[in-house]
Amino acid sequence: MSITHTEMPVRATRQQSAMFYRVNRVLLRALLYLTIAGGSLIVLIPFVWMVSASLKELNQIFIYPPVWIPNPVRWENYREALTTSLHPFIPRYFANTLYVAIFSVIGEAASCSLVGFGFARLKFPGRRFLFLLVLSTLAIPYYVVMIPQFALFRSLGWLNTFLPLIIPRFFATNGFYIFLFRQFFLRISPELFDAARIDGNSTWGIYARIVLPLSAPVFATVCILGFTFHWNDFLAPLLYLSRSYLHTVSIGLALFRGLQGVQWNHLMAASTVVMLPTMLLFFFFQRVFIQGTVITGVKG
Repeated sequence: MSITHTEMPVRATRQQSAMFYRVNRVLLRALLYLTIAGGSLIVLIPFVWMVSASLKELNQIFIYPPVWIPNPVRWENYREALTTSLHPFIPRYFANTLYVAIFSVIGEAASCSLVGFGFARLKFPGRRFLFLLVLSTLAIPYYVVMIPQFALFRSLGWLNTFLPLIIPRFFATNGFYIFLFRQFFLRISPELFDAARIDGNSTWGIYARIVLPLSAPVFATVCILGFTFHWNDFLAPLLYLSRSYLHTVSIGLALFRGLQGVQWNHLMAASTVVMLPTMLLFFFFQRVFIQGTVITGVKG
């Protein structure tokens, strides 16, 4: 079949358009990658400066123009920052913070998942109103409820214990985590729940045998967010823990600002060590974390 003279310019125009589209697509993708890389470098500048300052002598930290590569490299800053008698980071502060963070995350994941499952799959009167009420708690600042909570825990005799930091987490007090669990559970196929009902499973059986095995992404997301928050929390431990042997790492970092000034190289060394657990946690579970955040935001 021969091609007429009128069809040849049309085919050439289509080929040029397709080529132009592919070139534009490659350029846009390259521009996107360059923008992301540039933004990442800007975000990493404070972290790089912190690591660099942790290896410098004190008089080299604030010189201008800044010296990014320490000379000489003082690894002794880490030993001096972490072993001084005023700041017993190892093992006391780390052990306290790890204890609070782990049990708080367990309580939040267990309680908020149950409440989210109820809002997602159980039908009861006022479900939508109660869910909106839970979401409305996200607009309440912590400073509003701080004084009533302190008075309550003081009346219970919980001051200078870890109970005020842990026990409330077992009662689904985080509306954001409830929202994440509900959104994820809504994506699970209703046919699975119907099949489980036919097989004779109760609501608890469906939650244990169907929901939990499928919910690794959202549980990983909640655990990473919760652990990061409780590891870095400063106000609540400062409010309830006045005895030095109960302090957490965030309070320990604040103690570096003493009356005799700040040893900034020691403070940066301690800050680098304190950041490592959360960074490693996200590094090893970033794929599951990103999957969980993407899935929970799709269906309303």
